Amino acid sequence: MSRAARLGAFLLAALTVLVSGIFIIGGKQYLFSSTYRLNTKFGSVVGLDSGADVRVGGVHSGSVRSVELPRKPTDKITVWMDLLQSSHNIIKQDSVATIETEGLLGNEYIAISFGSASGAEVVDGGAIGSEPPLEMSDLFKKAGLILDGSQAALKNVTVATANLSSITSKINEGQGTVGGLVNDRKIYDQLDQTTAGLRDTVLKAQGGVADFQENMEALKKNFLLRGYFKDRGYENSSDLTKNQIASLPHAEPLKTFTFDSKQLFDKVDTAKPKNQKLLRAAGQFLADNEFGIAVVVVSTSMAGDTEKDLVLTQARAMVVREYLVQNFGFDDAEVKTLGLGKKSGTDAPSWGTVDILIYPPDTVASTDSQSVTERH
Repeated sequence: MSRAARLGAFLLAALTVLVSGIFIIGGKQYLFSSTYRLNTKFGSVVGLDSGADVRVGGVHSGSVRSVELPRKPTDKITVWMDLLQSSHNIIKQDSVATIETEGLLGNEYIAISFGSASGAEVVDGGAIGSEPPLEMSDLFKKAGLILDGSQAALKNVTVATANLSSITSKINEGQGTVGGLVNDRKIYDQLDQTTAGLRDTVLKAQGGVADFQENMEALKKNFLLRGYFKDRGYENSSDLTKNQIASLPHAEPLKTFTFDSKQLFDKVDTAKPKNQKLLRAAGQFLADNEFGIAVVVVSTSMAGDTEKDLVLTQARAMVVREYLVQNFGFDDAEVKTLGLGKKSGTDAPSWGTVDILIYPPDTVASTDSQSVTERH
């Protein structure tokens, strides 16, 4: 072969390699493919460079064209991407771009999620959202903190184990109270006798309380004391506040019945009832109409002892409620009481008043701390 022929063959081979390289590089950079351009923003790109892969659903679908620094410290880094036209129907405006790493220490690339079927289509030069990347340095710091905490916990477990071993040794040697109980039978027997004596004492005390309660019930029925409980109007003081509420509801009453306590009770200082027939109109209204809650509100005048008047109003409210519940058909859980004690006012009757306030359906008792006397 002549020298000219060899030179021609060499030039042809070099040209072939050059053209192949251009097509390979151009194919990787999508220079000869139909593409469109999108951008996204990150606070940090963790080493992402121009030319990095862009993957859609894990498939190579483009490359990073450029990474632009922000103009102001408050702005974010802008990453421009060239994407194959075939991904245009998959990427929507609600797609999200993230920076991922190949393996633990591999190259960074951008992964774009599929958009929703109803999402708006992206346009050439448009933008999509992003999520901040996971930085390995932060991950290593957190792992270091976890390891430090684990080492401290192991040290605490070691110390606790040593202390437990020391305590166990002392117990086995008979040292201390617990050691004596475990190793000395006499101490155990003495403690058992003491416990048995204490148990007998408690049982006797319980029996004494039961006997006292039985004696009180018997006294209530004794003919010498029966009159005292009858004049007072009630037997058990614990029943006075069983149905009492803290304050009146905020709603306006549907109906109000007002009575002078002198009309309903036998004496100025007792809850013994009289003329309870006066309450029939209120009871019949409760039986015939729907209501949310009814409250028996009782007060006294400013004369007399404050504590005694408070108990007296609670007792009178309970007596009125019992009459209404026992003689008329309605849900007794919806009838409450409220003993106010003394009530200021120049027009207040000398014996006090009894008000039956009936509220509309769906009304419930108020739970706030507003003064009842201010609203009543």
